[in-house]
Amino acid sequence: MQTKNLILIICSILSFFTVFAVNAVMVVVPSIASEFHMSNIVQNWVIIIFLLVVAVLSVPAGQISGKYGLKKVTIISVILFIIISIVTVFVDTSEEFLLCRVILGISLSFINVTSMAMIVSAFEPQERGKALGINITGVYVGLSLSPVLGGILNYQLGWRSVVLFGVPFLFVILALLLTKVDDEWITFKGIPLDFKGSLLYGVGMVLFMYGFTILNEALGVILTVLGIIILIVFCLIELKVDNPVFDVRFFKNRKFMSANFASLCAYLATFAVTTILNYHLQYIKGFDSQFSGIILLVAPLCQVVVAPIAGRLSDKYVPQILAAIGMGLGTVSLVLFSFLDSGTSLEFLVASMVLYGVGFGLFSPPNTNVIMGSVPPKDTSVASAAVATMRTVGQAMSMGILTLVFAFVMGNVPISEEVYPLLISSCQITCIICVVLCVASVFASFVGIKSEGAES
Repeated sequence: MQTKNLILIICSILSFFTVFAVNAVMVVVPSIASEFHMSNIVQNWVIIIFLLVVAVLSVPAGQISGKYGLKKVTIISVILFIIISIVTVFVDTSEEFLLCRVILGISLSFINVTSMAMIVSAFEPQERGKALGINITGVYVGLSLSPVLGGILNYQLGWRSVVLFGVPFLFVILALLLTKVDDEWITFKGIPLDFKGSLLYGVGMVLFMYGFTILNEALGVILTVLGIIILIVFCLIELKVDNPVFDVRFFKNRKFMSANFASLCAYLATFAVTTILNYHLQYIKGFDSQFSGIILLVAPLCQVVVAPIAGRLSDKYVPQILAAIGMGLGTVSLVLFSFLDSGTSLEFLVASMVLYGVGFGLFSPPNTNVIMGSVPPKDTSVASAAVATMRTVGQAMSMGILTLVFAFVMGNVPISEEVYPLLISSCQITCIICVVLCVASVFASFVGIKSEGAES
């Protein structure tokens, strides 16, 4: 087997398990919340805190992995992933569980960056869209199987089996990286790390995103504004640094900027949908985690089918148009989701999920191809970091929107039958907000069509 194809397989499997670590746990959050007596706000933080860490570290991860080698950083990250997965099953409190999620986020922030950068480094530009499409298929296979596997494992063996599921596979990946992959891909050799920029970015992002989730309080407003100010200072400083942790000048490239903004809006609009549907199925409809997981399979299964096709099409046709069409379909699906209530039929829900899955499957590979193809080859790790950052910031803030709506509508309470009407209203309001964000993603995709950027 050619090395590049082996790398594609390794990175696609890693993509699967990075998604599984988020989405399988998302399905079993009600079980975890019940064991650790979590409120509706705290149980959302099981997902948010993980994504927050990934969002904070994805930018410095691009520079660090480029300096010390993509393979080496991936190996260390996989080892950390294995260790913390094992440790998680022994926790006794919600605080210990959340701490483990933080450490897991550290591991996956690097894996997200290095896996995509290795693929881009291993494949020529004319094959890149196809390779990225296959890799993103790994993501969508993860999205597909996570609810089903997570639901079944949780129902039969408990939530700890979900946490341990990936460990044997990761040992295999580790062996392949150590014995079969010789390339290291050091793109930032001899370049000093930008510690000041990394610190400013991290502090600013934490303040902004945490403040965003508690905007219903005065402290939330203060932290959000302070975070924005620090992030602006970060951008101004990075413009003057010779070797910035993230070269914000890339955003002068309209193709790069518009595709990243489209990605941010897309994940802002769509990530909380899985949580909304999971809550609808388990709380409102009263289904167990096993059956709910099977229903949640519908949308990502559609994404698995569409993603590789969209990747190939993006090598032949204008990728921004494909992305815009995809998010257009996503917009329609979110409008349909905004009508979910206790009387909604399962047939209506499944049909809406099909539309949602096809739309997002059509959006992601072409949009990623635009981002990765709009920078010079030496900066692929930075572009990969941008992709990971837009995705995780969007995902975290999407959950932040849901949590914020929960706080305004429901308050900080355990989810019980007495608050189900408020849960329905909260989810409907969140979906309406997400419709607006979907429309923004469509427009952002169109903006980049006439823009120029590096293609080699």
